Amino acid sequence: MTNNSANNSAISIQVMVAGRVRVSPDLPFGNGCGLVRGSGFFVPASKRIWLPVCAFLVTTPHGRILFDTGWGRDMSPDGVYDRGAQIRSLGSWSLYRVNQGVVGPGMTVPEQLAAQGLSPADLDVVAISHLDCDHANGLRGVRDARRIMVSRDEMRCATRFPNSLVRFNASWWRGIDLDLYDWNDHEGPAGRSYDLFGDRSVQLINIPGHTDGQVAMKITAPSGRYVLLFADGGYATRSWRDMVTSGIVYDRHAQRSSLEWIREQSLSPLCVRSVACHDTANRPETILLS
Repeated sequence: MTNNSANNSAISIQVMVAGRVRVSPDLPFGNGCGLVRGSGFFVPASKRIWLPVCAFLVTTPHGRILFDTGWGRDMSPDGVYDRGAQIRSLGSWSLYRVNQGVVGPGMTVPEQLAAQGLSPADLDVVAISHLDCDHANGLRGVRDARRIMVSRDEMRCATRFPNSLVRFNASWWRGIDLDLYDWNDHEGPAGRSYDLFGDRSVQLINIPGHTDGQVAMKITAPSGRYVLLFADGGYATRSWRDMVTSGIVYDRHAQRSSLEWIREQSLSPLCVRSVACHDTANRPETILLS
């Protein structure tokens, strides 16, 4: 692994707000209400809510790691809401009805990297939490990263019928050299995890329920203090605080078990921060970990 970090002892987690998504309130906080209500297919724009779409740039002594990609520029070619462009980018009118997105000027991950004098080629690892559109739509923009990782269980979930027709679109990752990894450790609610560097400093921990192969990222300093990035294991702090699961649930029992684990991890005195991808409290910032 190439070490690109400026300070070999530093660990930082940069929250990158890489666009917004508009959804039915029942999608993030529907508590297992089901596909019809959770998708918000018939919910008008006036009753939807806007949520941030975040990616995370993690800098460790092992190198730079990007967790998720946010939207690609082709969602908003001119930096504004563009219905036609979104349908083309998502490859599905039905997906557009569930997720309306926008990514403003300078907000894609490659654009934010460039503003820091970096490029996707400077990324040692891109780790995708799961393959939903607002997490993987920007994959093509970071295809020059040294390693792009998706759990094998997640790829099986995304390519299984009918998921491959109604929820996921292989065009987001087609032609990209993906490292489909199997679990090599036993952390987390399902006892399945991947220790990225062999020292448990960065762990990809399976939190099934929203999808089969979704992972949280746990970044741990030598002190034992850690930051938890829990993707869509919950949509906000209130998700684990009040035990509110999402509306669309792939496996309701697994999702609740995962959320209980996120709550336990978040309440630990060793936890510096726990961050969901779509919490409305998310702002661009850098979290330092020591």
